[in-house]
Amino acid sequence: MMAASRLGVASRPSAVQVPFAAFSQASRLSQFGGVHGNAKPRSMAWRNRPLMRRQGDVKFKTGTEASELLIGEATRRDQSQTLFLQTFSSTLTSLAPVFDRNPKYAWIAKQLIEPERLIQFRVAWLDDMGILRMNRGIRIQYSSTLGPYEGSLHFGPNVDTDFVKAVSFDTLGMNAVAGMDFGGAAGGADFDPSNKSEAEIQRFCQSFMTELSKHIGPDHDMPSMGIGVGEAEIGYMYGQYKRIKDIGAKQGSGFLWGGRVPWRFAYGHGVAHFAERMLRDKKETLQGKRVLITGSGNIALGVAERLLQFGAIPVTFSDSSGHIYEQDGIDASKLATIKHIKSERGARLGRYIVASTTAKYSDPEDIFSIPCDICIPCGPSQEVTDSVAQTLIANGCKAIVEGGSSPCTPDAIVTLRRNGILFAPYKATLSAGAVTSGGALQSSSITTAEDLDRALADTVDRVYSKVQRTASEFNTRGDLLAGTHIAGFIKVANGMMAHGAV
Repeated sequence: MMAASRLGVASRPSAVQVPFAAFSQASRLSQFGGVHGNAKPRSMAWRNRPLMRRQGDVKFKTGTEASELLIGEATRRDQSQTLFLQTFSSTLTSLAPVFDRNPKYAWIAKQLIEPERLIQFRVAWLDDMGILRMNRGIRIQYSSTLGPYEGSLHFGPNVDTDFVKAVSFDTLGMNAVAGMDFGGAAGGADFDPSNKSEAEIQRFCQSFMTELSKHIGPDHDMPSMGIGVGEAEIGYMYGQYKRIKDIGAKQGSGFLWGGRVPWRFAYGHGVAHFAERMLRDKKETLQGKRVLITGSGNIALGVAERLLQFGAIPVTFSDSSGHIYEQDGIDASKLATIKHIKSERGARLGRYIVASTTAKYSDPEDIFSIPCDICIPCGPSQEVTDSVAQTLIANGCKAIVEGGSSPCTPDAIVTLRRNGILFAPYKATLSAGAVTSGGALQSSSITTAEDLDRALADTVDRVYSKVQRTASEFNTRGDLLAGTHIAGFIKVANGMMAHGAV
């Protein structure tokens, strides 16, 4: 799945990245008393305050207790929202050492149980037969602490409040880790573009934007690409927004990129760079590594494209119809063929076997049973379960680099850690794509593919170093998931402290 993208307009101040130096000595982690976290005297005063007051005063003694109380409250409020509760619980569990060292942060985390705003609306449109159709539109503006709301739009039959809330919460953390001055948001509709004509998609996008335009804007909320929302949908929605609001943006940058997305494979390239950086930290390279990739969207295709330049060997792609497997690897020519097939709306990977004499289609039946050195899941959420993780380990996989949104279940992550498998969480791997947001491109010097590659490499190096350093600060050395959660939360929490109870 597409992670959350970023955008802005020429009239608004551009998003700026935090200088690398700000992540080192200038880090606010020193306020926790260093690695051993010697508590300040007033910490006890915060511990004596009730964190919850719904049914009597409830206090906590340890950071773990605080995390459990907050997770319990989120569950009480939204017990049916499994995707949101999973990402929220994962984040809060990682924050236990933060609450141990500075209990005040538990009250900040409490505010993040609820998004700032949830917008739901009807989207009425006419299909090609003139029949009135109706879908549900959603936009969740989770937090504007770091700046204007920003986040992806998704169209698909499974898009609901739970999914959107989880993505908007994740987007806030990813923007914080990337050092971008954007808040977190997400949205979409339960509209399936895969079985619609181009005319129907255009009419739906125009109706969707007619209502959404009341709640977004260059200095308020910048929606962007996601699952089922590609270049065509962005163009249709920008055209409608421009007609309603009578504004314009330069093509390739600004609000909705002015209707033309310039670097659609950038997020995939960023994931490949993160994989290279993680291996380099272990004195290894991608050269000659066999890589199992799931999915076949922009991220998956971008991952394969950049992996080839690193000397790696992609061997698979998948979609809802099945998967293709090239035992000797997918080279640049074969990748170009796959890109051409997937550029057609609704096209399935099965068509590729007509163009290749060496490809296997859904053979073996389970894509995860294919031997590999590295697995980069870019497909559906929760596709890597505990049993899948065990299969990958048994077949020699040494690293999992998440390329989609929440592809690994919590049990799978535990299994990977227990077996010493390198694991890179999507909240870190997808963060480098921020350099191609519409807002960032307004003041960016990225004009060529070489410029983009340098910017992605620099951003990945900065994020990786920040996450590693944060994990070490909080005695979770090598745990990139905990480091990502803590680094993102602290940036957001420090801003929220300045804003008060809002």
